[in-house]
Amino acid sequence: MTVTAQDFAGEWVLERTIKDNLHGQDGTLVGQAAFKATDTSHLIYEENGTLTLQSGVSLAASRRYLWEFAGEAVVVTFDDGRPFHQFVPSGHAAGTDHPCGDDFYTVRYDFTAWPRWVAVWTVIGPRKDYVSTSVYLRRDTASAIKP
Repeated sequence: MTVTAQDFAGEWVLERTIKDNLHGQDGTLVGQAAFKATDTSHLIYEENGTLTLQSGVSLAASRRYLWEFAGEAVVVTFDDGRPFHQFVPSGHAAGTDHPCGDDFYTVRYDFTAWPRWVAVWTVIGPRKDYVSTSVYLRRDTASAIKP
């Protein structure tokens, strides 16, 4: 099953764990993500939540990306239009890699339990060495899935 722009549109519960291998600042983020359609093939992705570090410090966190459904692929850009990565929203999917200065980002997606889906980012470089695992549950089904 390939997931479409209309399948993503709406609100999602977001839970993220971060395993920091360089600085030992593991953390969790609890929040929400929303996909807002601008037309049939473009979505604005916005997430907001609270990031709590292992030390107990809590911070507000937010991100915004633009998603374009182009054929079978989703092309993700930063909100200013700079390229980020792309992937095919089906099954187990590897996204394209993203170099950022001397740091290198790779992503793997898992859509096999839709409408639950997972994005795992691995980031390696001189300034970063962490794995970030984000789990998304559609807001209207989250209470039915989680006890």
